[in-house]
Amino acid sequence: MSACNRDGVDQNYGIDSEDIAFNKEYSDLAENPFVKVEAQTISIVSTDVEGASYADVRQYINLGQTPPTTSVKVEDLINYFTYDYPEPVLSENISLSSEVTACPWRAGHYLMRIGLKGKSISESEQPKSNYVFLVDVSKSMNSPERLELLQSGLKLLLDNLEATDKISLITYSNQTKLVLKSTACDRKDEIRAAIDKLFTGGSGVDVPSLTYSYSVAMDNFIANGSNRVIMVSDGDLNVNPSSSDELVKVINEKRKSGVNLTVLGFGKSNPNNHLMEQIPNKGNGNYEYIDNLGQFMKVFVKEKAKFCPVAKNAKIQVKFNELKVDSFRLIGYEERAFKKEATDGYALDAEIGATQTITAIYEIVLRNLSVDEKIGIVDFTYTKPDEKQSRQLGLDIQAIPGEFNNASENMRFAVSVTAFGLLLKHSKYKGTATKQMVIDLGQGAFTFDPNGYRREFVSLVNMWTGE
Repeated sequence: MSACNRDGVDQNYGIDSEDIAFNKEYSDLAENPFVKVEAQTISIVSTDVEGASYADVRQYINLGQTPPTTSVKVEDLINYFTYDYPEPVLSENISLSSEVTACPWRAGHYLMRIGLKGKSISESEQPKSNYVFLVDVSKSMNSPERLELLQSGLKLLLDNLEATDKISLITYSNQTKLVLKSTACDRKDEIRAAIDKLFTGGSGVDVPSLTYSYSVAMDNFIANGSNRVIMVSDGDLNVNPSSSDELVKVINEKRKSGVNLTVLGFGKSNPNNHLMEQIPNKGNGNYEYIDNLGQFMKVFVKEKAKFCPVAKNAKIQVKFNELKVDSFRLIGYEERAFKKEATDGYALDAEIGATQTITAIYEIVLRNLSVDEKIGIVDFTYTKPDEKQSRQLGLDIQAIPGEFNNASENMRFAVSVTAFGLLLKHSKYKGTATKQMVIDLGQGAFTFDPNGYRREFVSLVNMWTGE
């Protein structure tokens, strides 16, 4: 079974479903429960979200298989997509918005959406790039959907970089090797030749290679640029606890250098998915799973502006009004939510990039709807990249929610993806949600779809063999 994405790129990259042995290791966390507001009025969540879970789920479905429930992170599915949120006011880098509407899968419940948006920058304003690719060339990377896919992606990236951008290539397995020193992208033939020379051999992870990659990035540092180490692997890191600790130590040491970390996962039999997710969280970075060339283009070309941080140390706090709200449940974010008693003085290092949108969905139970009071207040704190002083934004949440049919397209599409995530997880909170409900909600929200990803989503749901 093979499928193409909206750009006509083969999703399977020449692989049949019977050739794939799925053996991934995911974290398995219980879903957030409903919480009585009289016991806990505050909900705090980091804004650190990634696109890996959606791409992973998509690969399973395109191969005619059912994604493991542990592979589904509802918040990452929601935030794979960009939403049409308002631009920040001139003095701020982030905007806040909210919406409350009836819950379509549980009568008497409501859904509350919190939306954030990083300020937009034009293509001419995007910073110059200094990319250091650290590539796993162990034997397990020797397959079309791993190293060959990476090579094709790198060549597409090269065609979309400016002449003044720079690329370095470093490989690791049994040893670290500088395949391409930092090279300006006006020397395309030289870079393409180095990409073609990548080959697999050896095994294991070479922890010092990460330190070396950071040093290469620092030696070629671009002031006010996008300086980034990009670690590429199929996840077969073969790390023991001590070397895992070494990786974390290196990343923690380098996080203040101005060099960010991105981890790219390739391949279907990735046995260490959870570790690959956790590594970039220590380095002001992100984790992306690359299942096809279209996804590579999404990360590095179409949404490249996200690599330019406009907010650091970002954190959302929602304080519910117990006169209006009986209970609430944060959907997803199980690894990113923090209990109130653990947050005093707690420093979060989540970043928000230019043009990036962040969405959080709560399911809530309301009471005293006739009382003209706020449902709650959103407090958002962040620091601008060039400042040390924390900034705070506030937003009152409306008191009387509307019917779902009157909800905005942002809300309807976010709810469609949320319902899909609940179905994939076989969530006990899915209520009356169905595949048809997901399709109906999603296909009615295409007015804002700059890259066609919303249409692609509905096509994916149609392909899904579940209910």
